[in-house]
This record gives sequence, structure tokens and C-alpha cells, in this order.
Amino acid sequence: MKSTITWQGDMAFSGTTPSGHELRMDAAPEIGGQNSGARPTELLLYSLAGCTGIDIVMILKKMRLELTGFTMEIEGIRADTEPKKFTDFHIHYLVEGELPEEKVVRAIQLSKDKYCSVSHSLSANIVASYSINGTKADQTL
Repeated sequence: MKSTITWQGDMAFSGTTPSGHELRMDAAPEIGGQNSGARPTELLLYSLAGCTGIDIVMILKKMRLELTGFTMEIEGIRADTEPKKFTDFHIHYLVEGELPEEKVVRAIQLSKDKYCSVSHSLSANIVASYSINGTKADQTL
């Protein structure tokens, strides 16, 4: 999976996702942004909730259970010091329908422990490389 994100001036960036959806990110005005898009950290919260939500819907459907409503409340707890990384994520699942509790719990556990690629990617090794004025450096960071 690949994507290209392009600087739009000030602190804004935009790009098109591999699935063809346009996305814009920006910073808060107090640090030089114009608030013209979501913060990257906000998108991380949405990505985690979306990933686990999709898993849970798929798992419950495989169990032949029907949701009539599904909402997630997600909170990311961040450290006070730079880089202010997320230290904890709290997701509260609000599910509606004729759903046995043990099946819902099983679906949540399977997503958390086995299937959600976003949550498992939060511990991924990140390799950075760079190009300056079209010349790619030989080193990775």
C-alpha cells in the first residue's frame, strides 16, 4: 500500500488515499496551521476505531448476529512531554440488537488481539528515507 501526501503551504498537507479518497490534514492556528483539515493524531484515533469497528461488524455477521446500531467512543491519552505520544487508547463500544454478551465480547477480543491491523501497526518498526531536490539519499534513518 502506498500513498503520496503533498504540502499545501503553512502546515497543511493533502493527498489521495490508495482507495481513491481525498484527505486533508492541517495543524491548529496556534502552531501555524489554518485548521483546514483533521490533525494527524485525530486521524490515528479514527483509524483505530474504524479498523476495530469493521472487524467487529464482520465477526458478528459471521456469527449470524444482526446489529441494529453501533457507535464507538474513543479516547486517546497522550503523554505531557514531547513527542506527546499516545500512551493509552480507550474504546467504548455501544452495540444494539439481539446480541448475546459473550458473542460481543468475543468479537471485541478477536479484533483487539488478532485482526485489527491498525492496533498491531502501532508497534511497527518505522524506517525513514529521504530525497532532497530529487536526489535520494543513500541512508535510511
